[in-house]
Amino acid sequence: QVQLVESGGGLVQAGDSLRLSCAASGRTFSSYTMGWFRQAPGKEREFVGAITWSGGWTSYADSVKGRFTISRDNAKNTVYLQMNSLKPEDTAIYYCAARRWTSYSSSSTDYDYWGQGTQVTVSS
Repeated sequence: QVQLVESGGGLVQAGDSLRLSCAASGRTFSSYTMGWFRQAPGKEREFVGAITWSGGWTSYADSVKGRFTISRDNAKNTVYLQMNSLKPEDTAIYYCAARRWTSYSSSSTDYDYWGQGTQVTVSS
């Protein structure tokens, strides 16, 4: 069982940066693939990015590639989402998710555990 708690969301202006954190409980955190998803009002949840258990491989949605960076610190059971050059269209609730398999997936249905989400609002 893994419990996830996101933090770091807030209200920023376009062009600003934010770093989201996701703290995980559970002794097997280091073996999980971790993902970030987001959901804007009236829209479906969408993939933002993922990182493998070792941190050696990451994948990003085209909409955030070059602006967002995922990293993890297995010693601290924490995964991060660094968001730079934020745009109003990045406004959403951001969710951290854990997948029990080491293989990558961009599908939300492939993730087993979810955090409660943190709101990110980008004003123009």
